[in-house]
Amino acid sequence: MKIKRFEFNMFPVNCYVISDETGEAAIIDAGCFFPEEQQMLKQYIADNKLTVKHLLNTHLHLDHVFGNPFILREFGLKAEACQLDEFLLAKLPDQCRMFGFSPNEAPVGLGHYIEDGEIIRFGHTELQAIHVPGHSPGGMVYYCKADACLFSGDVLFQGSIGRADLEGGDFNELIEQISCRLLTLPDETLVYPGHGEPTSIGKEKMENPFFK
Repeated sequence: MKIKRFEFNMFPVNCYVISDETGEAAIIDAGCFFPEEQQMLKQYIADNKLTVKHLLNTHLHLDHVFGNPFILREFGLKAEACQLDEFLLAKLPDQCRMFGFSPNEAPVGLGHYIEDGEIIRFGHTELQAIHVPGHSPGGMVYYCKADACLFSGDVLFQGSIGRADLEGGDFNELIEQISCRLLTLPDETLVYPGHGEPTSIGKEKMENPFFK
């Protein structure tokens, strides 16, 4: 699997384009807010001759969905995410106002509801959806067993965890779910978070202060 990470928007959020030798690809968290960010993403996909099969959201907070209307226009794909987060799309303008700016575009609806345990396929790649609520009700982590990596959104970070004080968040649930659903994965599993640098399950088990 080839993994390309972009840092988009003012927060900034990690957007990943993952592809394999077939040229098929998935985009995880298209956070591109500014036109130049949208074009950067489009250019990478064109330069590498990729066919985008999925737009996956780890969750539906504002910074992770800014680019969803652009992806729909350019590639004809609606986002796939957990239904439990769908209410956040209607609240995107309010979320933006909370941070002092206006949305770049009106949000678009989801094209598919992802269920816990669902397998997302493109090319020769399989991602397993793991439901990890606590940061948001519908937080999804995408795990590739064959490549020993996962995309954790805002659930698990290097040395930290996602905030639980936003609507639908629950700190105790977040800790419990990370402990039983993620930290039980092999230590060598690489973690690609929604913000910041990659880490590993083994490193977080040993060093993350929330799990000591």
